[in-house]
Amino acid sequence: MRAVGRWYKELQTLLLLLLLASGVGWMVGLVQEALIAVLLFFVFGYLWQLRRVLQWIDHPESEPPEGSGIWGMMLDQMYAIQRHNRDARSRLQHTVDYLRDSFRSLRDGALLIDQKGAIEWSNGSAERLLGLRYPQDKGQNLLSLVRYPQFASYLLLADYAEPLTFSTNDFPIRHLQVEVSSFGIGDRLILVRDVTQLVQVEQTRQDFVGNVSHELRTPLTVISGYVDTLLSQSDKLPPTFVKPLEQMAQQTQRMETLVRDLLWLSKIEATTTKKRVREQVDLTVLVKEIIDELSAAFPSRRIELNCRVKDARMTGDYRELFSAVNNLVVNALKYSNEDSPVSVTLANHENALELEVCDQGLGIAEEHIPRLTERFYRVDESRSFAGGGTGLGLAIVKHVAASHDAQLKIRSELGKGSCFTLQFKTADTSEFNNA
Repeated sequence: MRAVGRWYKELQTLLLLLLLASGVGWMVGLVQEALIAVLLFFVFGYLWQLRRVLQWIDHPESEPPEGSGIWGMMLDQMYAIQRHNRDARSRLQHTVDYLRDSFRSLRDGALLIDQKGAIEWSNGSAERLLGLRYPQDKGQNLLSLVRYPQFASYLLLADYAEPLTFSTNDFPIRHLQVEVSSFGIGDRLILVRDVTQLVQVEQTRQDFVGNVSHELRTPLTVISGYVDTLLSQSDKLPPTFVKPLEQMAQQTQRMETLVRDLLWLSKIEATTTKKRVREQVDLTVLVKEIIDELSAAFPSRRIELNCRVKDARMTGDYRELFSAVNNLVVNALKYSNEDSPVSVTLANHENALELEVCDQGLGIAEEHIPRLTERFYRVDESRSFAGGGTGLGLAIVKHVAASHDAQLKIRSELGKGSCFTLQFKTADTSEFNNA
């Protein structure tokens, strides 16, 4: 409204001058010339002010020109906007400098690249971890300087939902973890962390578990053999010895199962994607084989197969998939009532092939669900010991799911049962379905 008022005031001034000019021109007989002179005065005045404004725009660091009327108001507004933008840029630059100083002090490597992959900035740790030099490498393409195939594939794929951990070909070998965050128009922030010690600790743990499990197999086999031999002669033994021997046999069997699961889990963890056997697996056939085996072990239980897909084939490791599905079905049988059925459903859902195992057991409280796939985690210790569980079944399922690029989803409600779903990407089946 203030600007409109100034415009009206300028218009009133022009009209008043035109009236005065016409009056003076009428008195001297030069009305047209007087009006033209007034208009030319206004035009040249506006052009002169416009020239001053354009000169200031070309040199914004100079002082703004003075003006009156609508030009003065416009210059004041432009100067206020310029000062606001200068303050905003100063604050933004201060923030950028602060963030760069923060990243510069990190032990992790940090670098910024643009949408074309050119380096905009990097800290000192990036030089130590990736061999970069800043500012010498500014503007250089990152992939032409950092030549690790896994890193290049990860960066070009542009799927940064999960961090990448890869090994370098240096000596000694280092393990680096990379996390990428996108911002702006294709710009990316890359954080690089040296996780060599963590990888070595995890490898040591896996080796320890595997070695201990191997060492336990022989004494357990000997103990189990002697206990079974003694129990086979139970009619000749004093009655007070029979029950302790039966308990020993039960616990020995439980220990053998635990060792077997530990060895299998260690093998799954140690097997890389390249070494894993990839073959065509028909999940329908696999599930039917599992049901046939478990029907003999649980003769009083009913297992239902609901196949809602025409083709349930995928690529994967048959033994690992068999182990994962078998664990899910066995858990459902152990932790549900004798008279309730266990259902196994194969279906397509949201561009994925789903295998779902559901029971009508006691269910699991919500606070336990996030930890179910941890090793040796048990919701109910007494129930697990009674069922002979080792606490490794769902850990095995989780690792098999990860090795097959699948997701394990768990739904459960106390008193109503639980459902465990393995969701495989449809891409795994497409090459066979289109054959």
